[in-house]
Amino acid sequence: MKKILSLLLFALALQSCNKFGDMNTDPTKSADMDPAIELAFVQQRFSGDMSTQEVTGLILCMPLAQHFGGGWANQYGQFYQRQQAYMANLWQGNYGADVKNITDAVYRSRTGSGQNINAMARVVRVYLFARLTDLYGDIPYSQAATAFTNGVLTPVYDTQEDIYHDFFAQLDTAMNQFATGQDRVTNDVFYKGDIAKWKKFTSSLRLRLALRVARQDPEFAKAQVMKAYNDGLMTSNADICVTRHDNNFNTYANYTGNGLSSAIRQTGSPVNNGYRLHSSLINQLKNTNDPRLDIFAKNYWDNMPGATFENRLDITEQVRAQIGSVGVGPKAFIWEDWMNTITINHPAAGMIQVGNNEQKLQLAAYMMENDAPFLHITYAETELLLADATIRLSLSLGATAEEHYVNGIRAACQQLVLYKNAPVISPAAIDQFIADNSLQPGKELQLIGTQLWINYFLNGPEAFASVRRTGFPVLPSGYRTDGYSDSPEMPRRLEYPLTEKTLNAANVEAAIGRLPGGVDDWEVRMWWDKE
Repeated sequence: MKKILSLLLFALALQSCNKFGDMNTDPTKSADMDPAIELAFVQQRFSGDMSTQEVTGLILCMPLAQHFGGGWANQYGQFYQRQQAYMANLWQGNYGADVKNITDAVYRSRTGSGQNINAMARVVRVYLFARLTDLYGDIPYSQAATAFTNGVLTPVYDTQEDIYHDFFAQLDTAMNQFATGQDRVTNDVFYKGDIAKWKKFTSSLRLRLALRVARQDPEFAKAQVMKAYNDGLMTSNADICVTRHDNNFNTYANYTGNGLSSAIRQTGSPVNNGYRLHSSLINQLKNTNDPRLDIFAKNYWDNMPGATFENRLDITEQVRAQIGSVGVGPKAFIWEDWMNTITINHPAAGMIQVGNNEQKLQLAAYMMENDAPFLHITYAETELLLADATIRLSLSLGATAEEHYVNGIRAACQQLVLYKNAPVISPAAIDQFIADNSLQPGKELQLIGTQLWINYFLNGPEAFASVRRTGFPVLPSGYRTDGYSDSPEMPRRLEYPLTEKTLNAANVEAAIGRLPGGVDDWEVRMWWDKE
């Protein structure tokens, strides 16, 4: 990873400004850029960029999906409060750097012997743009970052429907190009050039995207699901697409550590930084005796002398014995729903006082280490999506919906060993959880959707997208009547940046005109988000 850091710094040459239309206006600056470096740069930034993980993830999407809450900054997602600068964050960061680099990588590798690097860049470009369109709707796509190649400074906004259809075409091209034994891409962050695993990742991404459009175009979705299945999906946790971050605390200009970990750890004391696990998540895990509760959530003592993120005193067992497992409520900051101080007897520290903040569960320390992994697409997700497709689209996909569901839950519990020092969930505990939470007739999509939502923990945009796509779990409103909230129910998209409305007015206005009611409002639904 150290070698990649130097390569990533070199790739910054393509970041001349935040307006993506200005890409490569001076071609002499990047005439010899290696597309493999550009690919690694975009891969690393996807989960390493602290700004994206902090704002789009921790402040907006994770509270919207009710995985996190309680912190002062969480109000924008948790309580549905509009904040234009935060809604613009992903757009500006991605178009300002990532879209430029990955589009240029595809362009530079389009000819010659680099068929694998071109295929990888195409897949990552789809993956990157999927996150963008799933949050905003219609976006610049076909003309994005083509100022140098095509002279386009104000790109049109493609419809989400057209974007999705092109996604599948791009994945087709990539699958046809992947060739074992050809150009080996040693800088590849995801799979270190393993083409067999890249093919499985590509098919699994196709499956994810196919289910996105299932309500809008079920026949097309069926065809794409079957193609993904026939081309070969992930078959075990060994196939998971994961970024294994370095043990570096990220800044807003460094991407090698885990960006979400840095975002959580940068503020205040270890316990009093405010970010807590949401009661919707905690109650779901608690009420189903889900063994992942013990992995995700911990209580820590804040007043231990010399406490750091690495050596905090775990008081979970003692707190749970007195008050149970408590998350922050949907309409509450950490200091609300006040809990009086309790006294616990800890075997290592004796009798200690535990205040309100310490009684509300937070993320386990090993899940927010600097080098914590980021899981992009997992075998667990793939199996749960196959279960979904089996029920939703009446498809035969090699096993029953129940079997895919069980495979998904088992893999989701087992994959947590990727987090260094995380406890291992025993096979017996997993078996018991599966036995107690079988796929019930008439509730299949609810149960599958809920398990997908849990599986996307720490991936805010995907958790938010999954809740909108499946409708599950049904989450309580975070609307407050004291002025914090702007919407009574969970928003459905992010609004376009104000800079677009100034610098690319005609094209963004055309996109807004296609939205329901012709208004750029985060309450309206995008194309695939059909009721």
